[in-house]
Amino acid sequence: MSNQSPSQTVGPFFHIGLIREDENMNVMVNAQTSGERILVRGKVLDGDGEPISDAMLEIWQADANGIYGHPADVKHPDADPDFDGIGRAPTNDGGEYYFETVKPGAIEREGEPTMAPHINFRIFARGMLIHACTRMYFPDQAENEADAILQMINDVDRRLTLIAAQEAGDDLPTYRFDVVLQGEKETVFFDL
Repeated sequence: MSNQSPSQTVGPFFHIGLIREDENMNVMVNAQTSGERILVRGKVLDGDGEPISDAMLEIWQADANGIYGHPADVKHPDADPDFDGIGRAPTNDGGEYYFETVKPGAIEREGEPTMAPHINFRIFARGMLIHACTRMYFPDQAENEADAILQMINDVDRRLTLIAAQEAGDDLPTYRFDVVLQGEKETVFFDL
């Protein structure tokens, strides 16, 4: 009988290699940033509902006027110069993360359907060879009813995994968005 080498997983290296203690990449606003400041927080959970303490989340989003701070956006010259729309946050021992950002505007482009206000998420975690991508939408947005991505998800319960819950916040409007990586309540992920 031969000895087999153990299987390998990816990580946990995110806190070591990709998150620097001296950077607040999860605080995406400053005093000059335009728009409504919000707090987005939640947990990253495994299929059993257990928190994942060493995950990392990246987000990218449009500014308060629905413009991405990237040259690929045709409206880029009009983007808020004090908001680049990119953030990164680790999870803590309880699997919790947060971002301080602005509520994005709906994305309107000539000849294209309007996209409801949303935040794009990329999740990296131990054991995942490829990151997971999803979106967080805001509750009670009229644009949600016509958003092409949301409408592609026929199962209403599955669609609800992309809608944040508004919570009472101390200082800022707060939205809770838990990411469940697998199992019965798995968040909808996109193959990008």
